[in-house]
Amino acid sequence: MSSGKKIWSAALLATAMLAVTAACGSGGESTDGTIKLRFAYWGSDARREMTEAAIAKFEAKNPTIDVEGEISDFPSYYERLATQVAGRDAPDVITLEIRALREYAERGALADLASKVSAADIDAKILATGVVDGKQYAIPSGVNSFAMVINPALVKRARATLPDDNSWTWEDFVELCSKVTTGTNGKITGTQLSWNPAYLQIYAAQKGEQLYVANKIGVSPQTLKDWWAITQDLIKTEGSPSADKSSELYDAGIEQTLIGTNTGATSMIWSNVLGAAAKASGQGLELVRMPKIEGATTSGMFLQPAMFYTASSRSEHAAEAAKFIDFMINDAEAGQSILSDRGLPANAKVLSAVSAKLPEADQKTLAFVNEIRGELADPPAAPPKGSSAMEGILRRYSEEVIFNRMTPDEAAQKLITEANALLAG
Repeated sequence: MSSGKKIWSAALLATAMLAVTAACGSGGESTDGTIKLRFAYWGSDARREMTEAAIAKFEAKNPTIDVEGEISDFPSYYERLATQVAGRDAPDVITLEIRALREYAERGALADLASKVSAADIDAKILATGVVDGKQYAIPSGVNSFAMVINPALVKRARATLPDDNSWTWEDFVELCSKVTTGTNGKITGTQLSWNPAYLQIYAAQKGEQLYVANKIGVSPQTLKDWWAITQDLIKTEGSPSADKSSELYDAGIEQTLIGTNTGATSMIWSNVLGAAAKASGQGLELVRMPKIEGATTSGMFLQPAMFYTASSRSEHAAEAAKFIDFMINDAEAGQSILSDRGLPANAKVLSAVSAKLPEADQKTLAFVNEIRGELADPPAAPPKGSSAMEGILRRYSEEVIFNRMTPDEAAQKLITEANALLAG
């Protein structure tokens, strides 16, 4: 999953998707008989280079198919995609996150890929995350886990002790962050605040609750208040920056985050971001388990597809689109180009073929995922329509709390009311 924070407007997406009609897709055929496929994805220059290398290998094996990559930065990706779909100009192959899947599938924008793309070497539970209303609309590219990343050198510099991540609690986390800040006279901060829905999902699971139940929020007001109490304690003990600084940092790319600039000792990230974080910091970073509520019987952690490949239901070249997706998922040559950039490959054979070639940080990610795999909850199903706006809602009400503009009680009630109205729509 991308580290970007801005997501598309639910209203914009709904308006755009309502305009979808049974028009032809935008793929074309040239005068020499070559079929052009358009492939939409987001990412950095590094991802573009990897993707273009994989495309070149596909085209070499399929000389009558020309794949045209359409890359956007993450903040603008979904707005552009919604406009393209509404304008009957959808790309043939579309990259989506799990939080966008139901939005597009239920409005008829995606093709059913069952029997069109081989999925024999993908874990059945991971594959099932691409199913909406009984149809396999999406194939996972790779998997990741939301976890804690720690810079051991900075913890040591503060004369603090690295946690035992098999047993540490949220109180231990707050204490560690405070010790890092005080132990370095404020030169290093313990952590950077997060309001990622995955963080709340993990915390809620430790309390026996779900983030979503059908098309409603499954988290209780008390759980929201307890979750915010961790944030409030971090600010109060200086384990995190102030409210102002935390808000300012929230939109930063990984290179500008505290963990990326070596001014913060911990952070919560998706595991496929570890490589970018390590590259930015230039130091050895480690993934550890998320803290737990005292007495919790589950960590709440889970594997989730980093992203999916889907095909437009309007494509004029459905067979070729499926063939390209099949290559990106199942061909070891594609895996050699992409490695773990889109998560650890979902295809077990491809993962085995590329594991030795993964960069050091991704080797750590693989080792971490293998270590915790037996402890993880089942991968979540595609969330309800409207969930794409959840991070923005969580951030807005979290900031109301930390800036003391709302009490936690008031914010919890208003958040649940607003979220339920959005999800029901």
